[in-house]
Amino acid sequence: MFDPHRRGRRGVSRGRVAPRPQSLPARPAPNHLAETMTETYVTDPLTLLHRAPIRPSTVRSTYRLQLRPDALTFADARAIAEYLQQLGISHLYLSPILTATHGSTHGYDVTDPTTVSAALGGPTGLKALSDEVRSRGMGLIVDLVPNHVGVADPRQNPWWWDVLRNGQKSKYARYFDIDWSPGNGAGGRLALPVLQNENDPAALTVDRSGPEPMLALHDLRFPIAPGTDGDNALRIHDRQHYRLVSWKAGVCTYRRFFAVNSLAAIRQEDPEVFEATHRELAAWCEHDLIDGVRVDHPDGLSHPSAYLTRLRRLIGPQRLLLVEKILANREPLDATLPVDGTTGYDALADLGGVLIDPAGEATMTELSQHVAGHGSDRAWFGETEHRIKRAVAETILAPEIRRLVAAIKRDGNAGSFDTLAVSNATIEVLAFMPVYRVDYAPLAGITAAVVAEVEKRNAELTAPLSVLVTALAKGREAATRFSQVCGAITAKSVEDTMFYQGARLVSLQEVGGNPARFGHSVNDFHLSNSERSQRWPATMTTLSTHDTKRGEDVRARIGVLSQVADIWSQRVRGWLETTPAPDGATALFLLQNMFGVWPADGRPASSVPGLRDRLHLFAEKSIREAGVKTSWEEPDAQFEAAVHGWLDAVIDGPVGTGIGDLAHELAPHAWSDAVAQKLLQLCGPGIPDIYQGTELWEDSLVDPDNRRPVNFAVRAGLLQSLTEPPTLDTTGAAKMWVVAYALWLRRERPECFVGGIYLPLYAVGEHAQRLVAYGRGPAGEAPEVIVAATRHSVGLAATGWLDTTLQLPEGNWIDRLTGNTFAGSVRIDKLFARLPVALLVR
Repeated sequence: MFDPHRRGRRGVSRGRVAPRPQSLPARPAPNHLAETMTETYVTDPLTLLHRAPIRPSTVRSTYRLQLRPDALTFADARAIAEYLQQLGISHLYLSPILTATHGSTHGYDVTDPTTVSAALGGPTGLKALSDEVRSRGMGLIVDLVPNHVGVADPRQNPWWWDVLRNGQKSKYARYFDIDWSPGNGAGGRLALPVLQNENDPAALTVDRSGPEPMLALHDLRFPIAPGTDGDNALRIHDRQHYRLVSWKAGVCTYRRFFAVNSLAAIRQEDPEVFEATHRELAAWCEHDLIDGVRVDHPDGLSHPSAYLTRLRRLIGPQRLLLVEKILANREPLDATLPVDGTTGYDALADLGGVLIDPAGEATMTELSQHVAGHGSDRAWFGETEHRIKRAVAETILAPEIRRLVAAIKRDGNAGSFDTLAVSNATIEVLAFMPVYRVDYAPLAGITAAVVAEVEKRNAELTAPLSVLVTALAKGREAATRFSQVCGAITAKSVEDTMFYQGARLVSLQEVGGNPARFGHSVNDFHLSNSERSQRWPATMTTLSTHDTKRGEDVRARIGVLSQVADIWSQRVRGWLETTPAPDGATALFLLQNMFGVWPADGRPASSVPGLRDRLHLFAEKSIREAGVKTSWEEPDAQFEAAVHGWLDAVIDGPVGTGIGDLAHELAPHAWSDAVAQKLLQLCGPGIPDIYQGTELWEDSLVDPDNRRPVNFAVRAGLLQSLTEPPTLDTTGAAKMWVVAYALWLRRERPECFVGGIYLPLYAVGEHAQRLVAYGRGPAGEAPEVIVAATRHSVGLAATGWLDTTLQLPEGNWIDRLTGNTFAGSVRIDKLFARLPVALLVR
């Protein structure tokens, strides 16, 4: 069985290796005050099973679980708690647990924020899960969704149903951000964009089968206001507080989550709404069921800072508070926010970026220019982002823009000013905004700079810009909506569109990433880590989430292409001559993703169960999100059929064989990068999160592919079987070995990590730049842990490490991954004799 102590463990005094304990004395009665200051750490998983409950005072690591009624309930999470404990996890990090749309596989479409999901196990199941993990010295982090609720089926959301039934007189009307004005495009009614075609109104009927009559449209049901029944369906509809409109009409009178009609935003700025939607959270805190909160999409709220301040007061100062904040390139997290950090997309960009070889940039750019018609370089990304933002604002987010412009004209005292001119000026400013939301403290001055640039480019916009500036200066409704719409435009334009159009190196096209920046230097990586360790020591770091475009190992393999750019360019050109594609940009984008998930063991992709279907689904989503040749709004059946035909020809033909050969050839380097980024994350500054299943190799693409159920029995069995350092191979055992040893070291020596020092270390010699290394230790003390990882390994194949060495700090060091000992100046080829990474402990 895997034993984290076979390489020695932390003794009573620093530096002394203690024998493995045979038994532990009885634990005294808990002292609550003392336990808030210190923590007892037990590093033997078998001993932990028999201990009295341990109250965690800090979060050391998290494991993200995608709960779903059909695959992973609270009871199922309880069943794998022992495995996660033995893996070394300190906290389970749960996807949303409030009542969501029936059959939801993600939980972000909450329909009743006042109840724990019965489908997951209800409050009893949550309490049992909390008790289970508490008994193992672990804890829970919960995912909170404050910005929106699910309204796809009005019957499932009691608040929404009441608003539809009673209109502005509903007690819940103020809960939602609804435009009831006469000029809202729906005659002052609540517009519901649910009609699929022009014949839908004729399909309206009255359903009288239940306790109250309802308007029926296919499978949907809508309430009938009191006193408005008794006629045919169309006339009844005309007397309701809502109006059913086409989803293509560009009319929606309630604020949405981005452009998702089925998710209606709620007004957390209203104390009554906050109290109602946080009642369950308050109870979880009161009964000490949870240890932290992850806040989904705070940028959508009216006043994120005020909301987070109130949330912090509710959960208390000791619980972890993280925000899903996507930071733009070089954007700092607002230090005035009462949070512990982000959910880790900023760290993801650093961890992947340091492994990208900048030497491949020119060749990859030229290939993209040749095949896709654009270089996917910095200039292209800048121009494309602006163009797409304008298009998004003028189409799918047109309802939000209309409402924003109306507020701008009101707050800017410009009721008679030309609406089209104000709209054009507003959209142009939003299209140039370099961040998701500009009203955070460190970003003061950005709006002024953007407005100045827009005015410089187009002097004709000076007058309407003055209206916008006047409105923003007042800090009222217009300023709030401006910030909310800014984030929505950025998300829909960049992550959901542009990142499916770029084709230079798609592993860089990730949430929170900057694909115009082709890799990070080692110095850049160290400086980012150093700032993280000092400013945000308890922030979350991640490599995979439920929202990433590709899983971490897929990105690692694609990233290796930067090291073999000439080979990749030659192969792609040959493949496209052999099997011509219907569109060059689409082909280049898909070929990289196919290479990222292709079996590395020599099997054809057609023999892997489900892979063909997964690739087709990914291709369809990708080309529709890109919106160039087809789209979700206007699918081009002919083009899509051609792409699917080409995809099958690739899978079944010589191109598929070629992709398989290259994947097999480069597999050792892909595995090297995968374990490198994993170890760099797990021991780096912040609290590392492991997305479910990623302790082994995983080949996930974008959601819903990355939300597939995980086989935990296989993982638990493999962990039990590990006795010696595995080799890098298709099983992924080496990755699990690295994960387990890193996590148990964090448990054994917590003071070295969260709040500990971060010390960059550098090699000397021929291949010094192919090493990433750093030291960790207690604050103000010398390093006790050294992490070392290989980068750009392809260039080592011919020569090895040659004379490259690393000078270790004073002392004797043992590699927890291999058991080898080192001191002084260490040859890198000796350090990496078994694995391309090392985890040294003094």
